[in-house]
Amino acid sequence: MVIHDDSDGSVICIGQASHAWISGQLARHWGNDGFDRPEPFDEVCLGAEQHDVGMAEWDLAPKLNSNTGRPVSFMEMPLATHLELWSEAPRKVLTQSPYAALLVSMHGHALYERRDTGEPDSDDSIAVKRFVSDQEAFQRDLLDHLDEDPARARHNQKLVWTLDFLSLAPLMGWVPDTVAAPTRLGEPLAELSVESAGVRRLTVDPWPFRDDEIEVRCHGRRLRDRYSDEASMRSALAAAPWLTVRVALARRAA
Repeated sequence: MVIHDDSDGSVICIGQASHAWISGQLARHWGNDGFDRPEPFDEVCLGAEQHDVGMAEWDLAPKLNSNTGRPVSFMEMPLATHLELWSEAPRKVLTQSPYAALLVSMHGHALYERRDTGEPDSDDSIAVKRFVSDQEAFQRDLLDHLDEDPARARHNQKLVWTLDFLSLAPLMGWVPDTVAAPTRLGEPLAELSVESAGVRRLTVDPWPFRDDEIEVRCHGRRLRDRYSDEASMRSALAAAPWLTVRVALARRAA
């Protein structure tokens, strides 16, 4: 669950799969003279759109953060829960598209491959290492069956990482900030500087999209109150009206 703090003190609860939908929308606009259109195009767009599919069922009945009185955000999830959901994610996409499943696996792997629990022999550390190893085996099998160039797959994984960041930045307040974005295969990575220009509006430089300005959207539900028990929070969330969250991205003015 993405918890977006709104200016009136309420929060907008956005399912991870809905935020990932923004990533897919952005993928379909990606590409200009400096940033190549991703290939295979439809599969990369699908992988970007589905990268958080493992969280979909969790977000239907989120846990309560007793400190905030709101749902637990994806930043607050226990490690064991996060690993369990990510372990299932690639296979949820597998029957839809093996290439998209490859990118989902690579994205989860990237989240954990350098994670340091601080205790090398702890249960958490062992669980992370097992997850990373399992994903590497899953990826080797798919790369072999798809006859995919590992370098191109890694390039596309970095693109999904960039799209994930760009879709989260305006919702989480991660601005200004930078993210490494892939240009042409084999070239150095460019730096995308992201700056806030108002609520849920980003200026991006250098500009990686075809059009000069893009508007994308996702959906969420507003919670105005704080809750002391999980059942009440879930009931309120289920009853809250749906709203559309719009995000505009534009070139930085010269």
